[in-house]
Amino acid sequence: MNLTRRPPARLFPSIALFLASLLAWTAVPAVPPAVADTGPWAWPVDAPHVVLRPFVAPPSPWSAGHRGVDLLTDDGAVVRSAGAGRVAFAGRVAGTGVVSVAHGSLRTTYLPVTPLVESGTPVAPGDPIGTLLASPPHCGAHPCLHWGLLDGDAYLDPLALVGRGRHRLLPSVPAPARALTPADAPCCRHG
Repeated sequence: MNLTRRPPARLFPSIALFLASLLAWTAVPAVPPAVADTGPWAWPVDAPHVVLRPFVAPPSPWSAGHRGVDLLTDDGAVVRSAGAGRVAFAGRVAGTGVVSVAHGSLRTTYLPVTPLVESGTPVAPGDPIGTLLASPPHCGAHPCLHWGLLDGDAYLDPLALVGRGRHRLLPSVPAPARALTPADAPCCRHG
């Protein structure tokens, strides 16, 4: 009795097509990000650059904080991309106009704005991406742009991109002590 059985000939084209498509899919390199997250970086609004409310990191992801900075500007002012990248989102969130730009692993956010771009649009530093929307007074009596920066899910101070963010210096830590080996052990003779 012959236990080796060949599949019907009509399956060979299907199997070959499946294997070819699998090979083609794995051979195509991943699409590179629009840019690396190294800059150069620019202010998203024209000078003067007045920070009405600074970044305040929340002590935990679910705690209160101010996850960005509020920059004084005029209603209708042009809002520009802080760096080269690709528009990840342009639209409304909870009734507020928002633009988000992906810069490699970093992402900048701008609100409240009327978007001038669409998702997927490549942008360079300083390219117009929206205009400031007259909105309820987020910053009291002053119109302002809320500018945010994320690295993955972690919020960062966007002022660091333009050299004005708060820096946290870590204490100098001495090098860890090297473990002793038998060759390092003092040798004594008992006599």
